[in-house]
Amino acid sequence: MVCVTETLTSPTGGIDTAQLRETLGDLVVASHRLIRLAARVTGNTESPATWRTLSVLLSAGPMRLGELAAQSRVSQPTMTKIVRNLVESEWVKRIADTDDARAWQIAITDAGTAALQAWRDALSDALVPMFADLSVDELAAMRCTVEVIASRAELSVAASAAVAGR
Repeated sequence: MVCVTETLTSPTGGIDTAQLRETLGDLVVASHRLIRLAARVTGNTESPATWRTLSVLLSAGPMRLGELAAQSRVSQPTMTKIVRNLVESEWVKRIADTDDARAWQIAITDAGTAALQAWRDALSDALVPMFADLSVDELAAMRCTVEVIASRAELSVAASAAVAGR
């Protein structure tokens, strides 16, 4: 596979915004397809919302149910069901909200962290055969892409936390 880069700059030498928009859209679509493919290959029947919820809690820390629902992009009643199942599995726990004694926060447990890591490992293991023939340069490009995306996502989380006053 040959990656084309010469069309990514504008006539003024900066990044071509249209190309950036298209590339980001393609990246999102490709990553969703990759996740669905890996999930099918593993045969795991757990809801994707379960893994998304655990991932949000692992990266952002404990939060109230409504905030967790918003972060996971589900309704509050749906999140209530998800959390109930996760509590039964002992993958999350309810903890007292230090800001409001009447409220609870949801936190991931060590068992939840281990389950999420096992799921991520299973996804990766399922994908290795499809990518085993990558060149060193292609693997380096993927690693660089992961680092760029992770750094931008961290900036977004920090900006959101600042806006929320955390």
